[in-house]
Amino acid sequence: MSQSESPKLPSLNQNSAQSVVVKRRRVFYIPGYDPFHPRRYRELYRAEAMKQAEISGYNIETKGKIGSSGPFGWTATATIEGAQVTADVSVLVWSDIVKSSMGHGIVATYWQMLITSWIYIYSGALRRLMWLRKGPIIAALYPIAILSVQLLGAITFASVVGSVLSTYVYPRAGWVTFIPIVIYILRWFHARDSKIYAYYLMHDFAHTAQNWGAYPPKMEERFEAFRAQIAQALTENYDEVLIVGHSSGAHIAVSIVADLLRANQGPKRGHVLGLLTLGHVVPMVSFLPKATRLRGDLAMLSTRADITWVDVTAPGDGCSFALCDPVAVSGVAPQKARWPLVFSAAFTQSLSPERWQELKRKYFRLHFQYLCAFDRPKDYDYFQITAGPKTLSARYRDRPASRSRLDVAASGYTDV
Repeated sequence: MSQSESPKLPSLNQNSAQSVVVKRRRVFYIPGYDPFHPRRYRELYRAEAMKQAEISGYNIETKGKIGSSGPFGWTATATIEGAQVTADVSVLVWSDIVKSSMGHGIVATYWQMLITSWIYIYSGALRRLMWLRKGPIIAALYPIAILSVQLLGAITFASVVGSVLSTYVYPRAGWVTFIPIVIYILRWFHARDSKIYAYYLMHDFAHTAQNWGAYPPKMEERFEAFRAQIAQALTENYDEVLIVGHSSGAHIAVSIVADLLRANQGPKRGHVLGLLTLGHVVPMVSFLPKATRLRGDLAMLSTRADITWVDVTAPGDGCSFALCDPVAVSGVAPQKARWPLVFSAAFTQSLSPERWQELKRKYFRLHFQYLCAFDRPKDYDYFQITAGPKTLSARYRDRPASRSRLDVAASGYTDV
């Protein structure tokens, strides 16, 4: 797969967005495939903001919302670059849908493994995804390999035990004990999945592929609720409304913002709308044959002059499609595409050698580094983006796209 020789500079035709000094910001954070309570993200933000503030020399405090009937969230109050900013942060929760999709037994999970593998192989998506980055492909194959090894190990152990029992205890003991032993071993592995994530990742990829790339009806219903919350914020007294999508939340954010703009509920005079996607896995969906909705959303957002879309990944994050332009690699980039601005968080440069050595083998932790403090920060600082005085447009006005990004069409399906 070839790479473009020079960075694509998006046309930032948002003079008003660039001139705004943010005093109040509304942030909507969309997590990836995560079954946990959103307080996890509040505590992560609080702890990492304190670290980054100490390193970078600014002040930031977080306070949970008490008695609020709206979405779960918190308030961040910061003094950055001599300006005081208040950010109201909300988590757009879909963890209940995640939990429901993970509520399958062991046998059902193995069936999911077969179906999901078939979808990606038969559609040709797996072969084309392999043209991009190897990290996400390894992550996709990992649960298949681990679950297969677990099953093979359980069968082998049960066969050995059964053979011994048949020889020394009772001739048919092997037949009687085989299935109970296999089930016991598989349950033993399943109970320890919090350390190896095989079942978790398998459910994640199965959820992505279940409709061959089309969003499930439950997700579409949730998108409507999310869109209504964002549309309401765009009518209120905020200087910037910022949508942040991480991991699987990145393509969800793309579709929600696209819905917002189609419904003519986007930014009006005096309002600024920014979209920040982090550690995206867009091709895992957009390369599937029925992902016409997502591909259309990507194409539409890439040309809009009334938003700013910045996409941040890092080669050190093996769980994302690092520096892959999600619009271009999906084969739907219009000739006059201006978004997204794709650049790297450069983990190996923005983390000290000592910190990088500590984290580089912690693959899932690195996938969340975008939301965390950097001890040698460059121009990416999650807390200045979400609680600083500059709009997303102004902050990256002169930022070129990374030269090493991939922007060549790779998907076999490009209909929208």
